[in-house]
Amino acid sequence: MKPLYRKLPGQTENSFNIWHDVKPNFGNVWHYHPELELHYTIKGEGVRFIGDNISNFSSGELVLLGQNLPHAWRCREEYYQQNSNLNIEAIVIQFLPTCLGRDILMLPEAYLLPKLFEKAKSGMIIRGETKEKVTQLMHAALEATNLDRIIIMLSILKHLADAPDYKPIVNDLNAFQHPSEMDDLRLSNIYTHTLSNYKRDISLKEISLISNLSITSFCRYFKLMTNKTYYDFLIEIRISHACRLLVENKLTTEVICFNCGFNNVSNFYRHFKKIKGVTPAEYKRKYLNT
Repeated sequence: MKPLYRKLPGQTENSFNIWHDVKPNFGNVWHYHPELELHYTIKGEGVRFIGDNISNFSSGELVLLGQNLPHAWRCREEYYQQNSNLNIEAIVIQFLPTCLGRDILMLPEAYLLPKLFEKAKSGMIIRGETKEKVTQLMHAALEATNLDRIIIMLSILKHLADAPDYKPIVNDLNAFQHPSEMDDLRLSNIYTHTLSNYKRDISLKEISLISNLSITSFCRYFKLMTNKTYYDFLIEIRISHACRLLVENKLTTEVICFNCGFNNVSNFYRHFKKIKGVTPAEYKRKYLNT
């Protein structure tokens, strides 16, 4: 799906932007920007879309996104309900590769920085000791000023560049394209409608009407834009929500199957094994034992 280009506020006063969010949810817009983004979810749960990857996110996750890598965090449905007392909390740093000056990238001592920015193109989930050190520095950066701010940013980049424990996110960097203005609204409507209605049957006629296209044109269009069929996209969303429910361990697998939009258990098991490589029971056991 083509993402929306988001122009961020100018960085005239500071070399990089950092903020602390506490609000009802992360919104819905799938977007991209030339700045790299370091995103620390302090509190919140749901499904995140990064490039061609659809996965769950939860409190404590630290992600580094490369330049122009499309992304969105979609909270659980409860976060969007009226009178909900749920909030997300996050610290976000957005910065250009040259935020500390172009010359720094040419220094022999900084040879790991270009390598870090290259790895970030696929997205990185930061784990272990590196995550603990970087999140502490992000908290400190919120209050820092002047040279202290620069020193903290350099320390963050050093820890990220040295990180031994991280996981790439995106499988295929060519699976998405940058949008035309006409595509922005159409694909945003498809995205929003699917996330709001994935629990029930969504016919091609219904989603093509949302797109203002014939069924044949819609199928061709969606495949061209996303490199997957709409049905595959819908199944991935359902399986991601099922993964979260399995880890929560509050419902039986059969109940989760129907809660996520599958009409029979055998289809659910088949799609789950195809996408995750394990059965629902094996997935649940793995996460509950870690």
